[in-house]
Amino acid sequence: MLIKKTAANAIVSSEITPESVYKARRDFLKYSIHAGMGLAALSQAPALWATTAAHAFSTDEAQTPYKKVTRYNNFVELGSGKAYPAKNAHRLKTSPWSVTIDGEIENPGTYDLEDILKPHTLEERIYRLRCVETWSMVIPWQGFALADLIKRFKPTSKAKYVAFETLHDPKQLPGQRSRFGSFDWPYVEGLRMDEAMHPLTLLATGLYGKDLPAQNGAPLRLVVPWKYGFKSIKSIVRISFTEQQPPTTWNKQSPEEYGFYANVNPTVSHPRWSQKRERRIGHFFKQDTLMFNGYAEQVASLYSDMDLHKWY
Repeated sequence: MLIKKTAANAIVSSEITPESVYKARRDFLKYSIHAGMGLAALSQAPALWATTAAHAFSTDEAQTPYKKVTRYNNFVELGSGKAYPAKNAHRLKTSPWSVTIDGEIENPGTYDLEDILKPHTLEERIYRLRCVETWSMVIPWQGFALADLIKRFKPTSKAKYVAFETLHDPKQLPGQRSRFGSFDWPYVEGLRMDEAMHPLTLLATGLYGKDLPAQNGAPLRLVVPWKYGFKSIKSIVRISFTEQQPPTTWNKQSPEEYGFYANVNPTVSHPRWSQKRERRIGHFFKQDTLMFNGYAEQVASLYSDMDLHKWY
């Protein structure tokens, strides 16, 4: 049984691994894997990253520069423009942080983030993140499989979905001071249980070997790489296990445009634009959008009996 503890001190800037060192370490790990060697301990990294390992599902595509990943963001609670989240990021205080885990599980409670993270081995996963506005990024995330957390908290047979909730605090999140159209705060999202248990689904705590910046969803966010980016909810404070399909923010906001599943599907156009092409951030030319964002081989079987034009 977990015991609620006081929050760990935040990692100071002097302890953060420089990006150049991180890249060199990643290259070394990649070489070691190809050579059949075991992963060496990353003794110079902060403790949070000491067990990071490359992940089998990672893409080998060119990564989006760190500067672009952290300065071009969708996080409406910190501002509706792409540059506003980074400008307002200082408002969000990410330590101490706790997460309530409840619903149809055996071990409900509110837990300090340190206790949430402590048992888990963090991995590096280089995933694509695609937004509905037809732009995309390739990001080296650090985190652990959501499935590992789910197993820890032992859902009951009634748990069919996993629901998520973002922090609601207008003092820290200026975008919540208005309803942003018809938004009803806090931001909420959800997955079907088999989606949540899929090994691609990640709870992310960092990127590029560094703690998550606030504008990218610190200190804990979801990453579901075969879905549009709005499914990957940020700054999570609640994870609930439910029998019924949970409401989701964008589906409530505009159900004719945003479905519950939000799978990347180039054959289904958004009502206001085509999804067939996308532009990688930092690139001039567009490229074809791949079914399930390029992860069809891994996840298509989850939807084999569904009409993906109806269940978008």
